[in-house]
Amino acid sequence: MHKSTDRIQMLNSPIDAVTMEETLQIIEQAIISRKPLRHVVVNAAKLVNMQADEQLYNSVVTCDLINADGQSVVWASRFLGKSLPERVAGIDIMESLVELAFTKGYKIFLLGAKQEVVQKVAETYSAKYSPKIIVGYHHGYFKEAEEYRIAEIISASNADILFVAISSPRKEIFLKKHEELIRIPFVMGVGGSFDVVAGITKRAPLWMQKTGMEWFYRFLQEPRRMWKRYLVTNSVFIYYVFREKFKQLMN
Repeated sequence: MHKSTDRIQMLNSPIDAVTMEETLQIIEQAIISRKPLRHVVVNAAKLVNMQADEQLYNSVVTCDLINADGQSVVWASRFLGKSLPERVAGIDIMESLVELAFTKGYKIFLLGAKQEVVQKVAETYSAKYSPKIIVGYHHGYFKEAEEYRIAEIISASNADILFVAISSPRKEIFLKKHEELIRIPFVMGVGGSFDVVAGITKRAPLWMQKTGMEWFYRFLQEPRRMWKRYLVTNSVFIYYVFREKFKQLMN
């Protein structure tokens, strides 16, 4: 189990000051040792929601590895004098791990999204790399009564990596409830990454990712669903960052 010595505290949350390369090394070590590693990524919206949602807060701060998925989080850390080395986006971790699974022979289970979406992700990765890396998949629209059966299926797959595209806090509750049965070395929440891989939504151009405008690209694709998350929470995030800076200056 990894516990980073290079952690910063920002908006009451720990965040690991690690690069993408260091993140992948930590994850692979967990896979090799077969010791489960609890991982999460945080962006501006999640950091804002953590301030009022105790269950979400606890699910994040108890993780072994916490990455900054969001250029705004990296910029805010530098503004506060607690510099993070770089953005480590969840979808980039996922794509890198799929490639690693192919080269090292690791096995992946996909959980979440609609049946046609998760099936398309499995087919896409099987075609691009090899069918051998995907040992199972299941949609995320299951009832509580079905949870144990699904956890059994995941466990029986003997996967090394579990990607979960289920919204919080349902994802965290499911994983916590069945962690002793699932026992997969690396479990990762991947948000809307399945939709991107399946071709339902597009990822922003690289220049928008680097300039911190990826959120705006997503907003343009799904304005009804994303307006509150981005326009409201981003404003609150800026307020919280300036408030923390003010506290620093007063101490």
